[in-house]
Amino acid sequence: MATGVIQTDTILDRILAQTASDAAMRKRQVAESALMERIDRSDRRPLNLANALRIDHVAVIAEVKRGSPSRGMFPVEVDPIAVSTAYHKGGAAAISCLTDGPFFHGSQLDLEAVADVAHRGDNAIPVIRKDFIIDSYQLLEARAWGADAVLLIVAALDDALLADLYQQTNDLGLSVLVEVHDEAEAERALKLNPSVMGVNNRNLKTFEVDLGITEMISSRVPADTLLVSESGIFSAEDVAQVAAWGADAVLVGESLIVQDDRERAVRTLAQVLRNSARQDRR
Repeated sequence: MATGVIQTDTILDRILAQTASDAAMRKRQVAESALMERIDRSDRRPLNLANALRIDHVAVIAEVKRGSPSRGMFPVEVDPIAVSTAYHKGGAAAISCLTDGPFFHGSQLDLEAVADVAHRGDNAIPVIRKDFIIDSYQLLEARAWGADAVLLIVAALDDALLADLYQQTNDLGLSVLVEVHDEAEAERALKLNPSVMGVNNRNLKTFEVDLGITEMISSRVPADTLLVSESGIFSAEDVAQVAAWGADAVLVGESLIVQDDRERAVRTLAQVLRNSARQDRR
């Protein structure tokens, strides 16, 4: 395993090993200097994720994904342009896009297509590159491909690498969604004083989902850190439940992707109000 990457004894280890191999191959194909040149040529400044999520109702981060290791390929066609257009029209506060190929069937092209839709017009919303970031090269890719934010998974990174990647992400003008799975990871993440922290309700060892993980961790999250509940959100009732526990936003993938009317599905989830007590603490 690469320096700074944690052995977890879960499927994450296989994913991270493949991620390191794939990133090394892309480095040989496209130099960092070429990515920097592309970034320098762009006149677009990344949107701030925290600002986009700081709204009256529970913010919906709608995800573009074709499948997952736990669920396999979803039984629907996923056109990233059509999907992200529906999400945007439905009132998504941000769009997350999987770019991992071997395990989630995503790609750079998906991210670029989603960013093109999300950044159009006056009502632009941020795009998160959802991948397994272990190398600063991936941050350059994210910025060059049009992302506004990236995911950093605390379970995958030791404190030194986590802090280094977090700082480099900020230096590039990108936002960070810091993801945790339990209280110990939350304590590590909060040392960064993150603007946005995600709680993944899925157990990496068993793949079981428990929304109560959000409840367990929410009390540890300071008022000035936006809390995102991830995984296991299928209905407005689920959104209301995690909101009652203090979630400011939800990240939803599968339950939106499989809908016939994705625009309407997003709109339904986005109608849930946030916990007024947590808002008052701000």
